[in-house]
Amino acid sequence: MEPGQQDWMSGLPEQLWDIPLTNLAIPGSHDAMSYCLDITSPLIRSESDFLRLLDSVLCCFTRPVIFKWATTQDKTIEEQLSMGIRYFDLRIAHKQKDVSNDLYFTHVIYTHLTVLETLVSVASWLRSHPKEIVILDCSHFEGMDKSCHNSFILSIKKLFGLKLCPRKEPDLTLRSLWASGYQVILRYDDQIAEKYPELWLELPYWWANQRTAEGVIRYLELGHAGRPEGFFVAGLNLTADRIFITKNPKKSLRTLTYENWGHLREWLEEQTPGSGSQSFNIIAGDFVGTLPLCSLVISLNQKLLQQHNSSQIKKNH
Repeated sequence: MEPGQQDWMSGLPEQLWDIPLTNLAIPGSHDAMSYCLDITSPLIRSESDFLRLLDSVLCCFTRPVIFKWATTQDKTIEEQLSMGIRYFDLRIAHKQKDVSNDLYFTHVIYTHLTVLETLVSVASWLRSHPKEIVILDCSHFEGMDKSCHNSFILSIKKLFGLKLCPRKEPDLTLRSLWASGYQVILRYDDQIAEKYPELWLELPYWWANQRTAEGVIRYLELGHAGRPEGFFVAGLNLTADRIFITKNPKKSLRTLTYENWGHLREWLEEQTPGSGSQSFNIIAGDFVGTLPLCSLVISLNQKLLQQHNSSQIKKNH
């Protein structure tokens, strides 16, 4: 972790305090909680019948494979925050046959940590870093009925309180958010969120579903007709299909990510944040604790500073 990254937002030059967060370069964590997957937990409900059957008779084979391909991060949520991550991809579910109200994070299987205890840790971190703003992208919600949703949302409101930025907030600049005390932008990917003004409804995630850096880059550059108006995520995460996984028993998501990182890094360093049609906003990836994604994405904001300074020079002349 580079010095100052844990408070990089408050450390930005004042010239960038009046640029909306939707135009800044923000580092993000894909499947942020997969560092604490429980290898003994059940498969999530949406997994295929074939995998369930295979897992029921050959769990000694399937579980290690699932674990090494479902694990996308190796640092805790607090460590990711301190490294500079400000966007978190959080996939939430209620376990089958669990009589408690506890919710867990998921990626093929469930996590050890519950959702609530994790969000408590985030709230505690934010109290120690009052000028840092996080974007929590809550989705999937397998096994959750309306009552479960409402109970969870009330817990969120109680935990974060006035730190929750309402979705109709007109000024998303750092200066304005600091003045209002807002530190949490929480996207809730379910229609029930419409009745809660504190919850955000839309946050596109550009997922390439590709195994190579070339495939990911091609998708990000050619797969869309310009950037959305608000927040959006460009995912640098790679995806291997089951045929590739079966044919490459010695590989893992970690080795695949490391093998492709050089090309992804070269592409990343050439990107520019801002409001332009080819600009990027949130850039998320895997293994953000061991790869320098955070520092590279944060440094892209210097390009905005250069643009600002150039425009000021032109005005003065």
